[in-house]
Amino acid sequence: MKLKKMTNVQIIAIGFLLLALIGAFLLMLPISSKNREWTPFLSSLFTSVSASCVTGLIVVDTATHWSLFGQIVIITLIQIGGLGFITIATAFLSFMRKGLGLKSRALMAESINTGRIAGLKGYVGRIVKGTLVMEGAGALLLAIPFVREFGALKGIYYGIFHSVSAFCNAGFDLMGVKQPFDSLVSYSDSVYVNLVFILLITLGGIGFQVWDDVRMYRFRLKRYSLHSKIVLVVSFLLTFVGALVFYLLEKNALFADVSVGKGLLYSLFQSVTCRTAGFNTIDLAKLSDPSVLISCLLMFVGGSPGSTAGGIKTTTIAVIFIYLISSLRASAGEPQLFGRSLDVTFVRKASGVIAFNFSLVFLAAVLISAGARFRITDVLFETFSAMGTVGMTTGITRDLPVYGKLVIMLLMFCGRVGSVTLASAILEKRVRPKIQYPREEINIG
Repeated sequence: MKLKKMTNVQIIAIGFLLLALIGAFLLMLPISSKNREWTPFLSSLFTSVSASCVTGLIVVDTATHWSLFGQIVIITLIQIGGLGFITIATAFLSFMRKGLGLKSRALMAESINTGRIAGLKGYVGRIVKGTLVMEGAGALLLAIPFVREFGALKGIYYGIFHSVSAFCNAGFDLMGVKQPFDSLVSYSDSVYVNLVFILLITLGGIGFQVWDDVRMYRFRLKRYSLHSKIVLVVSFLLTFVGALVFYLLEKNALFADVSVGKGLLYSLFQSVTCRTAGFNTIDLAKLSDPSVLISCLLMFVGGSPGSTAGGIKTTTIAVIFIYLISSLRASAGEPQLFGRSLDVTFVRKASGVIAFNFSLVFLAAVLISAGARFRITDVLFETFSAMGTVGMTTGITRDLPVYGKLVIMLLMFCGRVGSVTLASAILEKRVRPKIQYPREEINIG
């Protein structure tokens, strides 16, 4: 297939695939592992796909298996995958004073999920600069406790690694030096560390367009775009209502022996990290079944469009909810919110995204459950986590059979590129017959 004949989505999908394959090759090399031996291709590919798709599911511990070179490969994949390789390429061309053609601008807009074409180079520049500033600030804040615990050089390196991983909502960590596969459990009681991670995850997950509105209008919320208003309101509700629900479900179970303050801190972090971040400060295998289901719901929704996060996105769930309320009220005309009307095409697209993503998750859970003996709640947790590019697990990832790992890799890839857009790119026909069939009514409900 010639590049000129490929759609923007096809180019993006192939780009992510090539990125994952290059990463897998580098991670296979003896220099990438601490024991200086070749890492099996499947483990390398799984890690590379997880990193480039900013997920965080792993089959080998990041700190104890990978060398410094391997860890740098992983964090580079995370940074490229989080921002989008096309965003980075465009920023590089801008730095080199190279112009962008119309097709390149359209590809760039598709990559960062924006409809704007005018002023795109400046917009991309602000994205890159904003990312570096936020990740840099996060690295400095995290370096304070890490330097105290690990020493100067290691503490600064840990601050940079975890800041990039948190901002890109990737979920990779180096705390396996304490206890392999333990994520941030050792910092569960540190309010400071928890709040820094929560801030980085949230900033990375609200999206680039929201940043732009905040930059231009500061606290004049009425001037924000409808997109930004929806993102901020839905994100706020999911974060704090989710935290309250977690606390109420676990206060007499997992949090029975801790203070109210610690229980609320655990709940807040769990609510935030479920939105595609992938870190954990509690043992996820000990969550009650209702909490697992709530976690799956939050992972399914994920972050916001044009961000480093995955999931069906906050705007998608908002559009469906608004349309549902409008339908129940039997309101005439288009659904409305914040003094604006929503076109029915957005409702169709949102419905398609939800139905397609849920179908993939359900099918993947059936396939994995059919050949492996895991609790169905653990399998569902794993598949929702992969599809939402979250990276949280109850501990079954490394025990999955080969075909199960392949299924999870496919889900992570679909979750990052976009399942519906990826399917459209594969099935798209360049020549469509102009035939309109007669309509016929059917009964619904």
